[in-house]
Amino acid sequence: MLSTFLTRDWGLTLPIIGAPMSPMAGGALAAAVTNAGGLGFIGVSSAQPLERLEDDAADFRRLAGERPFGIGLMVWAIERRPELLDTALRAKPFALALSFGDPSPYVARVRAAGVRVVAQVQDRESAVTADRAGVELIVAQGTEAGGHTGAVGTLPLLQLVLESVHAPVVAAGGVFSGRGLAAVLAAGAEGAWIGTPLLASEEARSSAAAKQRVLEARETDTVHTRVFDVAQGLPWPERFPGRALANAFTREWHGREGELAGSAEAKAAFQKAKKAEDYATAVIYAGQAVGALTRAEPAGAIVKRIAADAEERLAKGVGR
Repeated sequence: MLSTFLTRDWGLTLPIIGAPMSPMAGGALAAAVTNAGGLGFIGVSSAQPLERLEDDAADFRRLAGERPFGIGLMVWAIERRPELLDTALRAKPFALALSFGDPSPYVARVRAAGVRVVAQVQDRESAVTADRAGVELIVAQGTEAGGHTGAVGTLPLLQLVLESVHAPVVAAGGVFSGRGLAAVLAAGAEGAWIGTPLLASEEARSSAAAKQRVLEARETDTVHTRVFDVAQGLPWPERFPGRALANAFTREWHGREGELAGSAEAKAAFQKAKKAEDYATAVIYAGQAVGALTRAEPAGAIVKRIAADAEERLAKGVGR
């Protein structure tokens, strides 16, 4: 049995946390991860209706009862829509992730509500800031990760963060197998925060076409870019581009974001493609681990397999 802070202090069976990918990580995916022994998170986008978050929490409880779950929020989105935090706390999650910005103004309130505070960080300075703010778990998210992320690789970032903070740390970005989980545990992480391995899971809230595109992608098929944020007018901070599957749209506009911002025609074409699920233009966020995905399967099976393989490898000794 793998024993880490997540299993000893948070009561998980497996040291794996499902990333709060929006919209893929709804109540069903979060419940599947939690029911398998990990901790499932519900993803919240910056502009989604509050009712979706309430419905996702209700779906989780319908499928997993009173087992624990988390909710992931972006700090920059809370600054624009404080009601996102209000609604998340009313849902009474076990944990709340405050990422992509300084969590300091919100930590005391979240902890006073009896909710564990998590922060996803992309550099050492942000990790130290979160640690000083009283965050209870830090996620070192490397640039290999899917979705919005920084520019530092998982392994160097994990080492830097572990040497700089007092809070427990988990690793995110590029972990998709027992080998990866064993590696980050051996390095000192308390577990892994996984997203891309769950993209094609049966419970992921994405279309059959999107899942098929993910299954066809290789590890070399991603790009770290702001074009999809610019095309949609999303106010993501520029220091957090998104890692997504490269397509015709990124080949045309990556590196030309200023021109894209002024092109009503290109933005309209993107919105049309998004509605039509035309992924030659529309976005699918995915990390470099996407090349390992070969079939759709239940999320619980994915989580259990990763943990079981890591436990076996660590029992045999590093390198086996």
